[in-house]
Amino acid sequence: MISPITPLQILVLLLSTLSLKVSSLNLQESFVQCLNQNSDRTYPFHTTIYTPNEPSFTTILDSLAMNLRCIAPSTPKPEFIFTPSQDSHVQAAVICSKKLGIHLRVRSGGHDYEGLSYVSEIETPFIVIDLVKLRGINVDIKTKTAWVQSGATIGEVYYRIYEKSSILGFPAGLCTSLGVGGHITGGAYGTLMRKYGLGVDNVLDARIVDANGKILDRKSMGEDLFWAIRGGGGGSFGILLWWQIKLVPVPPTVTVFTVTKTLEQGATKILHRWQEVAPYIDENLFIRVIIQPAKDGNKTQRTITTSYNAVFLGESRTLLQVIKKSFPELGLTRKDCQETSWIKSVLYIAGFPSTTPPEILLKGKPTFKNSFKAKSDFVREPIPETGLEGLWQRLLSEDSPLMIWNPYGGKMSEFSESDSPFPHRNGTLYKIQYLSIWQEGEKNVAKHVDWIRKLYNYMSPYVSKFPREAYVNYRDLDLGINTKNSTSYIEASAWGYRYFKGNFNKLVKIKTRVDPENVFRHEQSIPPLPV
Repeated sequence: MISPITPLQILVLLLSTLSLKVSSLNLQESFVQCLNQNSDRTYPFHTTIYTPNEPSFTTILDSLAMNLRCIAPSTPKPEFIFTPSQDSHVQAAVICSKKLGIHLRVRSGGHDYEGLSYVSEIETPFIVIDLVKLRGINVDIKTKTAWVQSGATIGEVYYRIYEKSSILGFPAGLCTSLGVGGHITGGAYGTLMRKYGLGVDNVLDARIVDANGKILDRKSMGEDLFWAIRGGGGGSFGILLWWQIKLVPVPPTVTVFTVTKTLEQGATKILHRWQEVAPYIDENLFIRVIIQPAKDGNKTQRTITTSYNAVFLGESRTLLQVIKKSFPELGLTRKDCQETSWIKSVLYIAGFPSTTPPEILLKGKPTFKNSFKAKSDFVREPIPETGLEGLWQRLLSEDSPLMIWNPYGGKMSEFSESDSPFPHRNGTLYKIQYLSIWQEGEKNVAKHVDWIRKLYNYMSPYVSKFPREAYVNYRDLDLGINTKNSTSYIEASAWGYRYFKGNFNKLVKIKTRVDPENVFRHEQSIPPLPV
């Protein structure tokens, strides 16, 4: 029998709740006061701060969250969200969070797969600095460069380049709602990677707020820190304010296509052949494969579909010659090909309908919002057909799985592993992204998470080893979780070598020098060595 709650217990509960609200209010007031003390002039900072007591708090917190799993009611919420509108506000926020002892998280686009930019499982209270208002983009066609603020989306960057030139682009993400700040810190790959490398390979300069609240550019931060922020992952070294990027030439006409093959149409053999071709084919051609179960026509059973989703920097006539020579097994025809502009190819690969105007890129909202768990792998030798057949069995056992295979080779093979913290270069055939997706409100979430973990274990013989590599922009807390009191080098190395290989040690040394107090930290941030 449950004992009734006494009046004294009710009073204690009310007082503790009131105490929490007062404490939260005091924290907010102290933060605002500190911001004004560390700004050039008084600013109405109250209008840039959102607390859980305000109706708009949930809207703002949820608006950029791509993974709905990370905004479930059970996940920890920040004390408040600060939305700076000037670079100096970010400086002041860093200074004040240190002064007041408030743990901070920084969000630019909200695509963090584990929500580390707006959820803290390791310490509370915490706040979120959301860069959503810092979206400036200054394109200079004469120098073929652009300065881009961290809160802008990559889609906005593509559009602003297109506004001024139809024959210039930038090699970055396929998903157009990615926030530039965090996207480039992890590498930034897309359809131009085989021609021009990653986004980080085309960064010329940056402006960052360091652990002391100073704004540094490439010259003042030094080459080591500039190296670290171009692929060393977000949330470890400072808050990125701006990137200066190098624009790259694209032809007036590009060609896109999607060809789908089912198991019944020989998908296994064609995909096996793709592994041997895609990394070595003409560098102007990017053919990724999207793999998922689907109904087999009018039949009740499901099959596996493999969709070859591609962008070719040139006309269809040339593309058909390339495919005929190197990958005739695909069976590509002229009817499959669609000639278009580079900006339209951006929309195509992002999944927008063909009639969508480029202006949709200015909305900057995620087109993909689901609850999901993801993992990644890098493949260095083709997976045999028997391995693929075992993979199909496992995909057919899950409700809504998805795999995306992205080819490497071309320009990617010209960089050494140490040119940037992103080490997955020469010798990598392709990258795999695994996802298990479920509906919001799904009660048996553990079933889906367990499935993807078992799939990951199954794939271990077929992927990179020693270490088994992973992509830092597909954060995976299964690889090793730091706890509040244990952000040690040894613990972090569990995931550090997977994301960065031998570059992890250099990243730790740089972190120790530029942020010895570990101001910028999260569950998988680079740890400093003990002083």
